Amino acid sequence: MIGGPKNFALRLLLIAVFLAVWEAIVRVFEIPLFILPTPSNVFTALYRGIASSLYVDHVWITVTETLLGFVLGTSLAFMLGTVIALSRPVEYFLYPFVVMFQAMPKVALAPLIIVWFGLGLTSKVVNAALVAFFPLMVNTIVGLRSAEEDKVNLMKSLAATRTQIFWMLQLPNAMPYIFAGLEIAMIFALIGAIVAEFVGAQAGLGMLIQSMNFTMDVAGQFSVLLLLSLIGLGLNWIVIAVRRRVLFWDASQKFDADAAKKEAI
Repeated sequence: MIGGPKNFALRLLLIAVFLAVWEAIVRVFEIPLFILPTPSNVFTALYRGIASSLYVDHVWITVTETLLGFVLGTSLAFMLGTVIALSRPVEYFLYPFVVMFQAMPKVALAPLIIVWFGLGLTSKVVNAALVAFFPLMVNTIVGLRSAEEDKVNLMKSLAATRTQIFWMLQLPNAMPYIFAGLEIAMIFALIGAIVAEFVGAQAGLGMLIQSMNFTMDVAGQFSVLLLLSLIGLGLNWIVIAVRRRVLFWDASQKFDADAAKKEAI
């Protein structure tokens, strides 16, 4: 079964083989380290950055920006998505403006956001929130409108109010969609924070990559990229863990639980 101990060991083996091949190619073809460092150089740079506490402070700043941007962006997305899903007139007048704004590249907006909100934490949070906003809003709209019409009519026939229909039918039905949007939004928030740090920042992993680029520390850049990948993976696992707790009744969660039981047997 997928996810068992043997397959996990195979996954680790594949990673080890990939790193070994990478190391061999760089050494055999004598590729300059300022073009492509070896995995050993990357892990050495990672160790030095962590041991010297250089990475620790920057990781904390980037993660803080990401989480605050995620909370701000998803909160606004859920509220606006709910209003649009439940009101056709609001959708008609407001949704085109939201799509037009989303079509603007955030890389182009980032310098303006830096000018408006400064080089500190606020500009990074705003940019992360803007990037994380749209995926959850769209998923919220689709999820709330996915409730079966027959069930809605049945609740209306039982004299249920719009509020009761929302809390007892539409919102529970939309939760799988919402959590799917949250998983995407979390990664997008991290990307948004890094993009804002590229444009202008006093601290953070994005700023650290920029400074390493000026000094041609390619191994250091790869180590920071590896760190960002691990952070993104960890944040994604947090959302998945919350989803499994909240959506214990969902069919997909029951399937995962049954698969885990079969693997245990």
